[in-house]
Amino acid sequence: MENQTLLSELYLLGMSDLRTIQLLLFLLFFHVYFLTLLANLLIVLLVVVDSRLHSPMYFFLGNLACLDVGCSSLTTPRLLFDLSTNNKMISVAACMSQVFFFILLATCEILLLAVMSYDRYIAVCRPLHYIQVMGWKTCVHLAVGVWALGAVYSLIHTIFTLRLTFCDSNIVQSFFCDVSKLLQISCTDTSVNLLSIFILGGLLGLSCLLMTFVPYIIVFSSVLKIRVMKKRYKTFSTCTSHLTVVFIFYGSLVFNYFRPTTSYYHTADTVVSVFYTLVTPLVNPLVYSLRNQELKAALQKLHKSYNIC
Repeated sequence: MENQTLLSELYLLGMSDLRTIQLLLFLLFFHVYFLTLLANLLIVLLVVVDSRLHSPMYFFLGNLACLDVGCSSLTTPRLLFDLSTNNKMISVAACMSQVFFFILLATCEILLLAVMSYDRYIAVCRPLHYIQVMGWKTCVHLAVGVWALGAVYSLIHTIFTLRLTFCDSNIVQSFFCDVSKLLQISCTDTSVNLLSIFILGGLLGLSCLLMTFVPYIIVFSSVLKIRVMKKRYKTFSTCTSHLTVVFIFYGSLVFNYFRPTTSYYHTADTVVSVFYTLVTPLVNPLVYSLRNQELKAALQKLHKSYNIC
């Protein structure tokens, strides 16, 4: 360590394997980012202005849309900047800031999906007590708890990441500062980082996984007992929209972080990361808006009001 020079800047490899189509990628990602902002902010607007959407389910959906806007805005502008300027250098301080906010947003989304599952469980299995159990005070407390727990979890991992030093290589095999990629190039012993990820990440992931899927086992068994087909279809539609988002999120998360590191190329790794950080935040509002009649009605009402004005 005495003869090694500690680096203060890192190089985001990003789309280096795809230089011949950088302009096309810039246009593609720009439009994806624009549509992501438009779709998610539109959901937030509808939840705020339409009184029919002033319910716990849409309150949490609005929070999910805000998380998707944050996640996309954390990575995409930097990617667009790299594609347009070819300046891929980032300071270690800025990289650590990106690490903190990325872990924060990802953790909050995992927790929020679990809270939304609990909300659907109460709505379907205990409808008579829904208003008492999921009052506004409870919803706000749950939302604050999600952000607080996400911040604490992110802060712990960020503190462990701050102890890393970079001396032999400054090339990050990604277009954003991903902890797993930083561990690969660090010249510091990463055993503490890996242990914290294994223990804390395992506990959080397993707990949220159980809290997300176990309520749906009870929910679907209850839905099958509903004799009125129209009511059954409406309940299924609401639940399957949420489950679709859950499967997309967990599927991309698992595929991005729990696969062999010796059997894929940088290009394939980049494509997976793009899907996880850019495509998923766009897919989530589309899944909800396309399958939710109340959101469609609110959108039509907003459109009519805009036309009248």
